Amino acid sequence: MNPRLPYLQQKTAALTLSPGVYIMKNAQGRIIYIGKAKSLRNRVTSYFRDHPDHTPKTAKMVSQVYDYDFIVTGSEYEALILECSLIKQHKPPYNILLKDDKGYHYIKISAPPYAKITAELHITEDGGTYLGPYMSGFTARQTVTAVNRIFRLPTCKKAFPESFRKQRPCLNYHIGQCMGVCRGDIPEDKYAEIIADAVRFVRNGGDRTVSELEQRMRDAAERLDFEEAARLRDRIQAIRKAGEKQDIMDAVRTDTDVIGTAEHNGTTVFSVLIYRGGRLCDQSSFSVSADALSEQPLDDFLTQYYSGKSGEDLPKVILLETMPAEPELLTALLTERAGRNVTIGQPQRGTRHRLVERARENAAEKLSISAGRTGKEVQALEELARVLGLEKPPVRIESYDISNLSSAAMVAGMVVFENGRPLKKAYRRFSIKESHGQDDYASMQEVIRRRLDEYFRCKDDLGEDGNPKNDFGVLPDLILLDGGKTHVGAIAPIIAASGLPIALFGMVKDEKHRTRAIATNGGEIAVREKQAAFHLLTRIQDEVHRYAITYMKTKHKKQSYSLTLTSVPGIGEKKAQKLLLTYKTRAQLRGATPEQLAKTAGVNMETAQQLYAVIQELPDA
Repeated sequence: MNPRLPYLQQKTAALTLSPGVYIMKNAQGRIIYIGKAKSLRNRVTSYFRDHPDHTPKTAKMVSQVYDYDFIVTGSEYEALILECSLIKQHKPPYNILLKDDKGYHYIKISAPPYAKITAELHITEDGGTYLGPYMSGFTARQTVTAVNRIFRLPTCKKAFPESFRKQRPCLNYHIGQCMGVCRGDIPEDKYAEIIADAVRFVRNGGDRTVSELEQRMRDAAERLDFEEAARLRDRIQAIRKAGEKQDIMDAVRTDTDVIGTAEHNGTTVFSVLIYRGGRLCDQSSFSVSADALSEQPLDDFLTQYYSGKSGEDLPKVILLETMPAEPELLTALLTERAGRNVTIGQPQRGTRHRLVERARENAAEKLSISAGRTGKEVQALEELARVLGLEKPPVRIESYDISNLSSAAMVAGMVVFENGRPLKKAYRRFSIKESHGQDDYASMQEVIRRRLDEYFRCKDDLGEDGNPKNDFGVLPDLILLDGGKTHVGAIAPIIAASGLPIALFGMVKDEKHRTRAIATNGGEIAVREKQAAFHLLTRIQDEVHRYAITYMKTKHKKQSYSLTLTSVPGIGEKKAQKLLLTYKTRAQLRGATPEQLAKTAGVNMETAQQLYAVIQELPDA
């Protein structure tokens, strides 16, 4: 609680309802947060209520506020411009401060003969030709990959002509990704011509290169050099085919920025793919700290990122995966700065949608480096959150499945995925205690009630690291049931009654026992088109089914053994269970002598001898 709260509340009560900018300061007078408001009084009042519903980051910032200033503006648009300017000037710790990953990169064409094209970090005096600099290593690497594939250039470490005919061609030659220079049957002049075309492709893009090659193909045909015309035709087709699959050359006609995001444990990465003249010419990634306070992170990123650019550097089109909360304000700001129309769009299909997906993949890859996850794992959790309508990607996912053999051995399995990976030490098994027959819904209700009861029992028993000692004390962000909307409908009231903020969905299987969709309380959500999320869900559903059925089989075997042992006069259920706990495997049970059995079960030797004979007749596993 902030001891200055009464003073701040009294000051705020007299604030104007006009738009403006508010400037929060700590006890040392340092600016810690700057925000804009359509109504200063209403916005600032929300920070200093007696019983606010703040996020942890907002609560931390408010606890440090000693005083605040404000500047009244004529409109919300003016407040937006002033906010951008003040944030750039003061760099408050709770505002979004962009940290990029810039560095210089080059595309190198090694010295002839038989040059190779590679991506490099530095220029060296080695006789090669360097194109660049490129501000993005991503752009340089992607361009090199595309040009080597299109022109079937060698990417191996062999030096030519020294390595001619010394080894058989590698796999790339046999799958059509290399022309096989190592065979020694491509003349220097022909190879130099191919390299020249490849360099023109890098410098000019695919369309212009194709036009030049088409003219040369026609000239060759007129000279009746049909072999050369055929080679040029194949090269043209390769460029066009690659253009259908890659997003480097000629992906868009208009100067465009494509922005994708990825979020993990509060840290957000924005990736910007920059297309100019129809080509991907640059890429930037910006990391936003988990401590940054923002209710509209995308809006804040866009204003901060573009406020530092001149009008001529602004694109004509900005493509996003989701629209900002205030698109009209941002469009007006960018249009005025550029001196021409700037359009913000959210493509749903086609090439532009594919570009947004590519930007999102880049953001996930960048984030994965700092998060210690793979890019696919980060992307899967991001995608799952969007599909399910969650505010943020789930960190801890718990999944439950009921398994039984007739009405016997009714059990449940609980598996835990943390940050997209199985957390096997947190797996739990449940034996159904209440008598439900073969009622899966009642059994699942019992399991979830027991799970939530364990949470309330364990959540305050903390270790030295501040975390619950028992893993049951950790609250899941998402619960997935192995079942459809009826399962979800049976469990939803239990979650609601607990008052815990847990998202609940079901996993629906098709007739081949494969994940088909996600079940809600009122219907289903198709997930097959969302590949990353679909694969994660399939993995979770397969894992919880495996875990539950393995436990069911184990318990059923123990019950079968117990029934066999209790057929011996003098061996009741408790003595049978004691034997099974002492000798955990069939091999151990068979290896026990009559004397050992008598001591363990507490019976005389005659009973032990009968028991020994029955155990030897147990069937093999």
